[in-house]
Amino acid sequence: MYRNLSLPAIVLTTAGFLAPFLSFSQANPQSPKPETHLKNIRQLTFGGDNAEAYWSPDGKWLTFQSNNSKWGLKCDQIFAMKVKKAAGKPAYRPRAISNGKGRTTCSYFMPDGKHVLFASTMAGTDTCPAVPNLRQGGKYLWPIYNTYDIYVADMNGKVTKRLTDTPGYDAEAVLSPKGDKILFTSDRSGDLELWTMNPDGSNQKQITFDLGYDGGAFFSPDGSKIVFRASRPKTEEEIKEYKDLLRQGLVAPTNMEIFVCNADGSNLRQVTRLGKANWAPFYHPSGKKIVFSSNHHSTRGYDFQLYMINEDGTGLEQITSESIFNSFPMFSPDGKKLVFCSNRNNGGGRDTNVFVADWVD
Repeated sequence: MYRNLSLPAIVLTTAGFLAPFLSFSQANPQSPKPETHLKNIRQLTFGGDNAEAYWSPDGKWLTFQSNNSKWGLKCDQIFAMKVKKAAGKPAYRPRAISNGKGRTTCSYFMPDGKHVLFASTMAGTDTCPAVPNLRQGGKYLWPIYNTYDIYVADMNGKVTKRLTDTPGYDAEAVLSPKGDKILFTSDRSGDLELWTMNPDGSNQKQITFDLGYDGGAFFSPDGSKIVFRASRPKTEEEIKEYKDLLRQGLVAPTNMEIFVCNADGSNLRQVTRLGKANWAPFYHPSGKKIVFSSNHHSTRGYDFQLYMINEDGTGLEQITSESIFNSFPMFSPDGKKLVFCSNRNNGGGRDTNVFVADWVD
């Protein structure tokens, strides 16, 4: 989700924003360390930019977004694939969930495993929305499309319900393990905050209130807590820049840390204090650790690896080392597998693909 401005090519995807799928090299410039937590790594997609792959409740399917041009795509659309059928089969084309209209992002299975939650700009236009100037002021920026709303579709791609219709950005939606709450990010309050709502779209409620971008949130395994990424502008200059960009539908996300809170937003606390960009967090099955993506270690900025940290901010451990982009980790419902996205094994090209591995504690 970040780029070094000296690098020439980035692609649009993930959370509706520019993502750092910077596949300029197949391997990390340094000698990679053994990825001891990951065994039997298997590639599930082959071509294009594929991101945010999330498990179905039974662990048999993944829903994700892709802009694979070989599928006739102009910008991100939502797909679902059977894990066993996809593994090792480049010719396998997943099932289309979104209808091809607008840009889509952030899909997630509903509790029945037969419907998928996602955000789309389709109410604004049938075509992909125009990409604004993302280099103004020499900053790396994300677009926050104000036509994003949250929908539910069945496995045949038929939209069965629109959950939000408030003007502005509504996206990044996930479901609680109990199936009783949807968690999402919205700017309807004038800032990018976390909100919750019932699965039918009712009882929409703001749960974070501090200035800065709050997003990419997930529930803990028992549904009692939330982990998310957040920017926190502090100085007068940082606050002015954040507000000015937000008024233009833009965010500069190069400084983010991981936070946790209770499911109702109470007991908010900061987990990481690493600097640079720490994002895409997900709870370990124990509910006591968090896996996330970070470039804090990198002198180049675009080297993103997976890390694991205790909820209290101690015990930082590097998980991946192969390639220069690894992100979007999610544990399977039984905690035995990890799905993630990486630009490894792309032949030195620019593709980012979905991988699944057996997890070893």
